[in-house]
Amino acid sequence: MIKPTQVDFSNSEVAFAYKSDKELKHAARIFKLMNKKWLVNSGSKLGLTAFKLRLPLLNNVVKSTVFDLFVGGQTLLECQSTIDQLYKFNVQTILDYGAEGNHSEMDFNKTMNEMIRAIEFAHTNKSTPIIVTKITGLGRFGLLESLQNKIPFTSITKLEYRNILKRLDTICYTAHGRDVGVYFDAEETWIQDIIDHLVRVMMKRYNKEKVIVYNTYQMYRKDRLQFLIDSHQLAKKDGYLLGAKIVRGAYMEKERARATKMKYKSPINDSKAATDDLYNTAIKFCAENYKEISFCNATHNAESNMILVDLIQKKGIDPKHPHVSFCQLYGMSDNISFNLANGGYNVAKYVPYGQVEEVMPYLIRRAQENSAVAGEMSREYKQVLGEIKRRGI
Repeated sequence: MIKPTQVDFSNSEVAFAYKSDKELKHAARIFKLMNKKWLVNSGSKLGLTAFKLRLPLLNNVVKSTVFDLFVGGQTLLECQSTIDQLYKFNVQTILDYGAEGNHSEMDFNKTMNEMIRAIEFAHTNKSTPIIVTKITGLGRFGLLESLQNKIPFTSITKLEYRNILKRLDTICYTAHGRDVGVYFDAEETWIQDIIDHLVRVMMKRYNKEKVIVYNTYQMYRKDRLQFLIDSHQLAKKDGYLLGAKIVRGAYMEKERARATKMKYKSPINDSKAATDDLYNTAIKFCAENYKEISFCNATHNAESNMILVDLIQKKGIDPKHPHVSFCQLYGMSDNISFNLANGGYNVAKYVPYGQVEEVMPYLIRRAQENSAVAGEMSREYKQVLGEIKRRGI
């Protein structure tokens, strides 16, 4: 067993060793621009308009600025250099096809086929153990909503539902045969129950000997810790291993706004402290049961990452055990990812890929996350500037 070592998330030399001076300066310029909230707000509106109208005029601008910072490439082959560079520093890759907003059966089949290609591609890269997808990329949102609301099938919706199951099974069957994991992202609460059901069907089918299929648990929800515990019990009862990606959550404003509009109690925790507590408790629960739960600590929160580091050390868990891993988004929290990797832990970067117009919504979210709050410099910008100062460039 590899002996785990302590990590220092403030070590910028380790965090940015994979970036050349030129790349580091480029990152600083982009993060500086993203610290201008007015620019991010106006750019986001312009970008969304261009995305909806499929206007090509912004492609060059996006490609020369934020694209390379947060996206691995426009195609799987373009991602290879990014994958190889990360792996030089012991950081693995989770492939994330960045297309969003699918509506037609043709779009859903296209996404399924892209997932199959990603699995085949990952199979040839030992540095790429997992791909990620969304159920809404494989089936219509409105259909999932009607299923959750138990609206009776029509001949059309029954066919749509069967098609979703076929797509999911094709992806998971291929992943199982190629020994590649699949993360299914969590989504809005009003379709999450049916997503949970679909993913559980796949886990029951393909997680018998090892974990291939993973569900995602959004811990900003008040009920998700108990759901995680219940999921573990159900997996034990039905004889399969649980795959769990633990996140804080991605739809807080939308969830609260819908709850207010429709006059029901918000499913989101009332405070960040409550979310942090549930998140950290979930990590501890998974660590206690790591032989039966393969889990990913998917967070940019330094404290939550350090909690798992401490648990690994105290419990004598092999830091390279396949059931225990960390991940962060490509282009963010390099201080966490690369210092964890340097310490001997399983860590990966979420690496999105796709054409510029396909990943535009994703890029807009990253820009918004990195915009300044109350005039303060963003965390990422501070860290990049700190390394530039250390290098004296």
